[in-house]
Amino acid sequence: SKNSTPRIKVIQKLYNSLMNPGTSIDYPKNQYKKFIKDVVTGTLERSELIEKQINLYLNNDIDLNKTDKLLKIILFAAIFELMFKHNTPKKVIINEYLLASEHFLEKIQIGYLNAILDKISKELRKDE
Repeated sequence: SKNSTPRIKVIQKLYNSLMNPGTSIDYPKNQYKKFIKDVVTGTLERSELIEKQINLYLNNDIDLNKTDKLLKIILFAAIFELMFKHNTPKKVIINEYLLASEHFLEKIQIGYLNAILDKISKELRKDE
């Protein structure tokens, strides 16, 4: 179903982890289990590095302290994939997160997310 795309699960698990720090993250059997676990774990472990990229390339576009938690989570996960999942084209990554974000964000936020992902992906994936 449309609800079970792996990025929706990624966002839900990151959100739960943020809201309940210290609780272990459960990964039930799923055809995307390895992918979901990779992205969730990677995003959490590399959040400082991801934040550096945001401050470097989006410093005039976003203030992380004032940004909606869910928007921030989606942005971090997408940037993690742009940085570390090089076999997935940037267009696919951005489209998948925009689709997934329809379950979590308002239309205006999705438009904003699209603009900032487009901008940072041009810096992180200059070769594409």
